[in-house]
Amino acid sequence: MQVIKERPSWAESFSALRVPNFRLFTISNVVAMSGTWMQRIAQDWLVLQLSHNVAAVGVTVAAQFLPMLLFGLYGGLIVDRYSKRMLLMLTQSTFGILALILATLALTHTVQVWQVYLLAFIGGFVVIIDNPTRQVFVNELVGPRNLRNAIAINSSVFQLGGLIGPAIAGLLLDLVGAGWAFGINGLSCFGVVLALFLLKTSKLQRSPRMPREKGQLRQGLRYVRRKPAILWSIVMVAITSVFAVTMPVILAAYANNIFNIGASGYGLFNTLVAAGALTGGILATRRRVVRLRGVIITAGLWGVTEVVASLMPSEWSLGALLIGIGLFNLLFITAANALVQMSSNLGIRGRVMSVYVLVLLGGQALGGPLTGWIVSNWGPHVGMAVAGTVPAIAALAIGIHLARRHELRIKVRVAHWSPRVEIVRRLDGGFSS
Repeated sequence: MQVIKERPSWAESFSALRVPNFRLFTISNVVAMSGTWMQRIAQDWLVLQLSHNVAAVGVTVAAQFLPMLLFGLYGGLIVDRYSKRMLLMLTQSTFGILALILATLALTHTVQVWQVYLLAFIGGFVVIIDNPTRQVFVNELVGPRNLRNAIAINSSVFQLGGLIGPAIAGLLLDLVGAGWAFGINGLSCFGVVLALFLLKTSKLQRSPRMPREKGQLRQGLRYVRRKPAILWSIVMVAITSVFAVTMPVILAAYANNIFNIGASGYGLFNTLVAAGALTGGILATRRRVVRLRGVIITAGLWGVTEVVASLMPSEWSLGALLIGIGLFNLLFITAANALVQMSSNLGIRGRVMSVYVLVLLGGQALGGPLTGWIVSNWGPHVGMAVAGTVPAIAALAIGIHLARRHELRIKVRVAHWSPRVEIVRRLDGGFSS
C-alpha cells in the first residue's frame, strides 16, 4: 500500500510544526518525554539496586504493561467516545501524581520494590487510555494532510527525550539518587497538562464521537483482520514488542554484570539507542512511501542488528551497534504506526490503535519477565541474541508469505558492475517491475 507518492523536500520535512497547536504540543512533549525516559531509567536501576536481581527489572516492565495486555482494547472504546484533549489532561495529571508519590518514597529512603511494582501497575491502567488517545489526537492537531509527517515528528520527539532523559538520569543517579528523576518527571507531566489547556480548541479538527452500541470491540477486531496492511503490521509489532523492545532489561545486565560501568553507563547505553532512533525519526520524515514491505524489512534489519550486537566483546563495539538498533527500531515503528493509522477510517481509528498499542505495550508485559529470565540464566549476550533472532526469523517468514500471496519474486540486475535488487510481480511467466 502506497501512502505518500513524492519524497518531501527538506523544507517540508517538518511541515506539521507549522501548525501552532501541534508546535505547542510538541514543545511540551520534548520536556515530558525527557522526564518519562528519566523515570524509566531511574526506576529500572532503582529496582536493580534494591533487589540485586535482573529478573526483578523484567517484573517491573511486566507490572507496567500487564493492564494493557488484559484490558487494552477497552481503551479504544473510550478514545472513540470522549474528547481526546480532556482524556490526555486526565491521564497526564495522573501520571504526574504517581511520579511525585514515587519521588517522595525515594527521597525519604522508604521505597521498597513492591511499591515500585504497585505504582507501575497503577500507571499501566492509565496507559490504556493515554497511549491510543495520544496516537489519535495527532490527527486532530494537524489533520490528514500532515498526519504522516506529524507521526514521524512525534516519534522523533519521543527519541529526543530518550537522548536527553537517560543521560540526565545517569548523572542524577550517581549524584543525588533516583528520587529527583521521579520528581522532575512528575512536574513535566503537569507541563503537558498546561500545554493542552492552552491549545486553541477552535483550530482542532475533531474526530466524530462514536455512540454506544453493542459489538463495537468485535467490529474493531474484524476491521483489523480484514485489512492486510494493518493486520501484518500489528503482527510484526507484537513479535518485536515481546522480544526486541525489552532492551532496557538487557542493557541493565550489560552495564551492571558485564562491563561494570554503573548507572551512568546504563544511561549512556540508552542514550546511544535514542541517538540512533532520533536519526531514524529524521529519516522517517523524508520517507517517500509507506508500504507494508517496508515495515517487514525494517523489522528484519532491527532483529539482525541485535543479533550482531550480541557478539560484540566491548562496551564501545556494543555502543556502536546500539545506534543501529535505535535507527531500525524507529524506522520500523514510524512505518508501522503511519500505515496502521492511515489505513483505518477515522470513526474506528481509536479501536484500531488500541489493538496496535495493546500489542506494542502489552507484549512487553510478556517480554519483560521472559527476557529477565533468559538474562538471569544465560547472560545478556544470549538475551540480546534471542531478542534479535526471533523478530528476524518472523520478518523473513512473513515476507515469504506475502511474496507468495502476491506472486512477487526477488530479481537481481547488474548495471555497471553494481548489483540492484528489486521486488517485482511475476506475470505470464515473466516479470513486471
